[in-house]
Amino acid sequence: MKNATILVLLLAGLVFSCKPAKKEQEKTEEQQEEETIAKTETAMAPNTLTEAEKAEGWKLLFDGETASGWRSYGKETFPEGWVIADGMIHCPGSGRGEAGGKDRGDIIYGEAPFSNFHLKLEWKISEGGNSGIFYLGQESDEFDYIWKTAPEMQVLDNEKHPDAKMGKDGNRQAGSLYDLIPAQPQNAKPVGEWNQVEIMVFKGSVWHKMNGEKVVEYHLWTPEWNEMVAGSKFPQLNETWADVATEGYVGLQDHGDDVWFRNIKIKEL
Repeated sequence: MKNATILVLLLAGLVFSCKPAKKEQEKTEEQQEEETIAKTETAMAPNTLTEAEKAEGWKLLFDGETASGWRSYGKETFPEGWVIADGMIHCPGSGRGEAGGKDRGDIIYGEAPFSNFHLKLEWKISEGGNSGIFYLGQESDEFDYIWKTAPEMQVLDNEKHPDAKMGKDGNRQAGSLYDLIPAQPQNAKPVGEWNQVEIMVFKGSVWHKMNGEKVVEYHLWTPEWNEMVAGSKFPQLNETWADVATEGYVGLQDHGDDVWFRNIKIKEL
């Protein structure tokens, strides 16, 4: 009788001990389902929004097929020299460097200016290539180039373009606030590979992220900002460049080199 009682207790303990394992198994299956959904969303076609992004208020600035919303800086039409193909906005190389070509020039998303926002996009550069991403840019008869009014996140082939070794402490390398703050860490991918970047602006605070890491952080309109601008290659622009507007346009630079952009999306904050 004693042995039978012990056997019953052992069996009961075995059944009880199995219950947490079942719960753990169910939890694991749920986690696996969430991971599958996340992977599916990550693997979605370029220039699309996931259901989660739509719910969060993200908006595509490039549909992957047309130049809708985009135009030349200071003009009403999209430049003939830029190409929309294979789900990308492509600025073909002109062979003239920053002089670019007469049918080219910088482009902006001209449907609306943005003030507080989170911008995401991807870029890849050609060998020895140079370009940039502008934000808070202004248009007026006073300015012939957007860079005279807007901060710039640098796009560059750090290995071959000489500008990578100019400036100070690498502040002209990819991901940097051009000529002002170097991207740290410097994690740009090699020529021909896509770099995922983010620019966040909120009440003057600005962050650059590249390939998942924060690489730049600063604040506009402060004494430190004014001092940086005064010590940059553009001291003559202190009155205009330093006094960055509270809202402005997103722009992409024609620096005369092949560069490609895609997955351009924004969420207003």
